[in-house]
Amino acid sequence: MSEDARAVEVHLFAAARAAAGTPLLRVPPGGLGEVLASAVAEAPGLAGVLDRCSVLVDGLVTPDLAQRVPAGSRVDVLPPFAGG
Repeated sequence: MSEDARAVEVHLFAAARAAAGTPLLRVPPGGLGEVLASAVAEAPGLAGVLDRCSVLVDGLVTPDLAQRVPAGSRVDVLPPFAGG
């Protein structure tokens, strides 16, 4: 099994992408709070925008930081968007 298959992909959009300096991070699985902490550890600039972002796990919005995020999952970090 490859290293990527044992990771969680964290996809970053808009201001989160700009703050992190990358569109994608691969971090270890765990609780959602742990996954996000790992993402911040890899891209410290993300800490400044994360509290304003919506987080989706495999396409579903979740506010539950204890939710288990298994290897192979996708986490999307979406800052609020202006306009309409």
